[in-house]
Amino acid sequence: MKILLVDDQLLFLESLKIVIENLASDMKVISLAGNGKEAIAKVEEEKPDLILMDVRMPVMDGVAATKIIKKIYPKVHIIMLTTFEDDEYVKEALLNGAAGYMLKNIPPEMLISSIRAVASGAILISPSVAGTLLENVSHRKPLGDKVAKEDIPHWYKELNHKEKEILKLLVDGKTNSEIADTIYVGPQTVRNYISVIYSKLDVKNRAEAIRKALEFDI
Repeated sequence: MKILLVDDQLLFLESLKIVIENLASDMKVISLAGNGKEAIAKVEEEKPDLILMDVRMPVMDGVAATKIIKKIYPKVHIIMLTTFEDDEYVKEALLNGAAGYMLKNIPPEMLISSIRAVASGAILISPSVAGTLLENVSHRKPLGDKVAKEDIPHWYKELNHKEKEILKLLVDGKTNSEIADTIYVGPQTVRNYISVIYSKLDVKNRAEAIRKALEFDI
């Protein structure tokens, strides 16, 4: 798999190149670019299969470059790799054709598996970024009617970002172990979070927490 790396920090690019080529024998970093404009030129010259691209760069940012690249070379897979959890950038990047939006602090092995998944046609969003997106989605009643801001349950407002993310995973039927793997924390940390969630929801167990969340389609 031919990979193009795009970031305005050369040290990060070189480190990422080493990580990828040391952990994945089936991947080769064919070129580096320092901004979106350079990336477009590199795509034309090198014909990469996949691009890992920073969002915020001088000259041309990654979102604008993604839009142009996907229009000309629709088969090129693009993963946005950034330090920001800005949901507006996430939505714009995905709308412009990006197939992934991952934070730069992602574990190396997880990055490699994410690259392979995207190359196979998957769309991936870092769990913490997905949580930010979910926080900004209007809460809906089961029939689709929007819940007025004042009708959002007080206990939901008391949950912090991570607790909301874990509650959503509970509703999705994830086990503690699966939640730990999803949000990159230890099992004990997950248990601590769930205990706090139970307290804020005033429930005694997982079934009650899920039932309470589903009442408000959360």
